[in-house]
Amino acid sequence: GTKSNPTYVTESTLWRSTDYGTTYEKLNDKVGVKTVLNYLYVCPTNKRKIMVLTDPEFESSVLISLDEGASYQKYRMNFYILSLLFHPTQEDWALAYSHDQKLYSSFDFGRKWQFVHEQVTPNRFYWSVIGLDKELDLVHLEAHTLDGRAQYVTCRAQSCSESNRNFPFKGYIDTNSLVVQDDYMFIQVTSGGRSWYLASYMREPFVRIKIPKYSLPKDMHIISTDEGQVFAAVQEWNQNDTYNVYISDPHGVYFTLALENVRTSRGVGGNSMIDLYEVAGIKGMLIANRKLENQVKTYITYNKGRDWRLLQAPSTDLAGNDIHCILPFCSLHLQLQMSENPYLSGSITSKSSAPGIIVATGNIGSELSYSNVGVFISSDAGNNFRQIFEEEHNIWFLDKGGALLAVKQPSVPTRNLWVSFDEGRQWSRHSFSTTPLFVDGVLVEPGIDSQIMTFFGHFSHRSEWQLIKIDYKSLFTRACAEGDYQSWHLHNQGEPCVMGQKQIYTKRRPGSHCMLGKNFTSPVSADPCICRAHDFECDYGHERQGDGTCMPSFWYNPAIVSQSCTPGQIYLNSTGYRRVAANNCTRGVKEVYAARKQQCPNRAPRGLQLTTQEGKLTAVLGTNVTFLVQLEETNIQLDFGDGTAVSYSNLSWTEDGIKHVYRTAGIFRVTVLAENELGSDSSSLHIHVTCPVEHVQLLAPFVVIKNKEINLTAVVWPSHSRTITYFWWLGNSSEPVITLDGSISYTFTNEGMNTIIVQVSSASSILQDTKTIAVQDFFKSLLLSFSPNLDETNPDIPEWRHDVGRVIKKALLQKLLVAVFPGIPTAAELFLLPSKNQSEGQKKTEEELNQISYILVNALNQNLVEFELKPGCRVMVYIMQLTLAPLVDSIPRHSSSAMLMLLSVVFLGLAVFLVYKFKSEFSSPKELMEKEMDAWVKREINNFNLS
Repeated sequence: GTKSNPTYVTESTLWRSTDYGTTYEKLNDKVGVKTVLNYLYVCPTNKRKIMVLTDPEFESSVLISLDEGASYQKYRMNFYILSLLFHPTQEDWALAYSHDQKLYSSFDFGRKWQFVHEQVTPNRFYWSVIGLDKELDLVHLEAHTLDGRAQYVTCRAQSCSESNRNFPFKGYIDTNSLVVQDDYMFIQVTSGGRSWYLASYMREPFVRIKIPKYSLPKDMHIISTDEGQVFAAVQEWNQNDTYNVYISDPHGVYFTLALENVRTSRGVGGNSMIDLYEVAGIKGMLIANRKLENQVKTYITYNKGRDWRLLQAPSTDLAGNDIHCILPFCSLHLQLQMSENPYLSGSITSKSSAPGIIVATGNIGSELSYSNVGVFISSDAGNNFRQIFEEEHNIWFLDKGGALLAVKQPSVPTRNLWVSFDEGRQWSRHSFSTTPLFVDGVLVEPGIDSQIMTFFGHFSHRSEWQLIKIDYKSLFTRACAEGDYQSWHLHNQGEPCVMGQKQIYTKRRPGSHCMLGKNFTSPVSADPCICRAHDFECDYGHERQGDGTCMPSFWYNPAIVSQSCTPGQIYLNSTGYRRVAANNCTRGVKEVYAARKQQCPNRAPRGLQLTTQEGKLTAVLGTNVTFLVQLEETNIQLDFGDGTAVSYSNLSWTEDGIKHVYRTAGIFRVTVLAENELGSDSSSLHIHVTCPVEHVQLLAPFVVIKNKEINLTAVVWPSHSRTITYFWWLGNSSEPVITLDGSISYTFTNEGMNTIIVQVSSASSILQDTKTIAVQDFFKSLLLSFSPNLDETNPDIPEWRHDVGRVIKKALLQKLLVAVFPGIPTAAELFLLPSKNQSEGQKKTEEELNQISYILVNALNQNLVEFELKPGCRVMVYIMQLTLAPLVDSIPRHSSSAMLMLLSVVFLGLAVFLVYKFKSEFSSPKELMEKEMDAWVKREINNFNLS
């Protein structure tokens, strides 16, 4: 019980009863008075062991009891448990899933926990399957890598370090797709926009599931994996609220259609609920609701979906009046929803200890309806139904199904319960409460010496929970004797052979009020029947015709099977039929329908296929690429396209694929050739081997001439070939130009500053570099060099070049653009740009630039420019070459020298450039300007200092 305010729980109470609910003991002082409890787990293999979790809002602890809750020990935890999974055989072993997607294991019933794996998908972890997995503590789980992709991982729960982890499927799988169930494992892989489903039988390698070619599934659910085959619900490309049910061969690979358009609904948690019910205790018997022409009808099968028929409605109603319901226009339809409340029976129920008894809510008519419903029962496994109530009731089996208990649905308060000892023909009413109770559930737990059921519910929507205990042992007069039993023969509308055998069950004679007892089991005898046509279903790739025969589907080529086998070997040639799984018939037409052993024909290779294991045409540089060759032929040659090749004389040596590691990035043509004395066949694919780009360098001139074409180059490291896409934003454009080449030509048509952006896309990475280019009608530039001592302190990194550029900025305060190049020897380029105000004409401006460059060149030639790099280390600046634009063709260095230098050292760093503006206060007389410039240069050189 709990107390709460409108926002959260503040107190909780733990109660315990040892007399099936007669009395209860409050246990708060044993678990902590202020402890707020959250979940209670009972060990499935030892009911005496109980684990109670506290509410993580208050504390993270686990309370453990080894004596059915009489006493508890509390253990602190450093994580919050969201769910527990107990081992199927080891009572002290458990897996815990935490709030931060981590998996932990305990081998002492929760006292100590150890980390297993991180980034585990919720509810996608499984203990080992007894008899299949070698280690009892093996764990199967679905986990995510750092980039969010899912993988199938196995490891020992006690030692799951990275070195001890195994990957049964080498590639990545779709999130939330791993299923480990009985003899099978299933995963889903998406490639090329389509999802593929793969199965593993008895821990063999995963094989792609074969569903009819044009089903094109959108979704797939595994319904059951018992009795040596798989039932799967597949939503095909043209379905929205229905699924098709398929049934597999024993290996879970080849699926054939069992029933089309099975109705689905949404559960409370949003999960798809398939209207398919497997009747307990009767092998091969299923009931399904099928939607056809906007009508939902109920069908039944006794041979695992090989044949379906409508349910025959009762001939009379509760009052004994005749019901005129003629097949196929009218039939009985049943609601097949299982209860999401474990203490209510749901709309249909059956029990393996009471074979043949089916109780369900339904209606009579042309289609399934949720109005005018009643409760119906069959005591002969669905051959005949009788109505037992006109209103919806929950039904429970008492005493191994020897008696039935019925209570009205919880939406209606009641004080009465109904009990039947003759399979629902007669009901006796009993009162369990003086006040009508909304029944929220019933717990039926047989004891050793007593038969107890506990009702829990509420008198009104505002009242507290009420618990009412009933010992129903007094309803039985005595223990059953030999005369209280009778034999019951399973049949299908009079046909005694069901699933290839005649089955006879022993059950209590209807009307006998004797008690079966806790240890009663329903004995069954089974004798095999002679095989007939209805014991065989259509094999994969075949469809049943109107006359009942199985013929190949239009898309299926039976010759493919023989083409896939090795000459000289034996293969099984299908007749188009296969025996229904778990069918025990013998002789008869068995040999007629069974697959025939035939010799593999000698022929030239055909149908050779070459794929990668993951189905992808991309690979990361330096990783193993596994190629799969699909053709059982001899003498194959595989050329990897990078200068290496391998040969095999038998493909059985390559069952796990042919692995190869590419040492360079690029696009490689991989070819495979298969040949024998009769001919040859070949196949090829192109694989993109990529390597993430670690660095990109945009090479561009710092100043360009308007209306003159220039080259822009993006150089990447590591070097790539044909596996990169380049995105260029040019001339302040908002739309990129996309190329596969790292160079592009462009012409700027307007003066000013332009930003060039290049993005490089490779594998899953995108890197970017940016340059600003000054566009002018003309300009002048000087190439600068430095005394060798500067190279000794040049680490050739961008930060250092930035600081040197800052030094030049302080030394040269005129209208300059300065670029310091990467690499050694250290070099730079100094640009002299014209003033924005060119009203005096280009000729006048060119003269001004000539005057300025003349002064600078003189100063540099006279070794007047130097700076102190550090105490005792003065660096001289020299002139290398003077250029005058637009003499681009005769003296190209003004625009291309920086690019040429950068090409040789592209991966070492980025050029740093600074833009300065000219002052426009120049005197018109040439002499005055020269004197002022000369004085300025000398003054600035004297003040030049590295800060």
